[in-house]
Amino acid sequence: MTSGAPAPGANMKILSFDHVGIVVRSLPDAVRLYIDVLGGEFVHGADDDDRGMRTIQLMLGGRRLELLTPVTPECHLHHFLDRFGEGFHHMTLLVPDVEQAAAELTGLGYEVVDPNLTDPEWREVYIRPRSGFGTLIQLAETVHDWNRPRGTETLEDVLAGRVHWDGQRTVVR
Repeated sequence: MTSGAPAPGANMKILSFDHVGIVVRSLPDAVRLYIDVLGGEFVHGADDDDRGMRTIQLMLGGRRLELLTPVTPECHLHHFLDRFGEGFHHMTLLVPDVEQAAAELTGLGYEVVDPNLTDPEWREVYIRPRSGFGTLIQLAETVHDWNRPRGTETLEDVLAGRVHWDGQRTVVR
């Protein structure tokens, strides 16, 4: 196999690069850099009560960034912060069929983990970092344009914890 050539049998279809996730200890501090200084534009955000984290998504230079922080003691992001510190967490690629993509990757010997196929509006699976050359890669299938606001929340609402996810939409508490 030559450099740049697909693996035998590989024909993975990637629709688009969706976003990069960055784990931070303080969303207000991160907002000062990514929005106030670098000029990012708030798109949406909310608390994921099931996972114990708060996220903010913003557009910066034509691409979307997701800032993530833990808000409950049980949140898995505490372990990430303790082990690696703040910084790059994952990248997300959109695919037309996440189950097919997972099967192809598994068949080629890549380790695929944490499938969540229960919500038809956002189905996901991850390529474990040891299979992704140190990168956690999220593959997702969605029916939404996530570059647009999801609700009526403001950045201030999200920072204050007044917004949560209800399925694939944000709701002010």
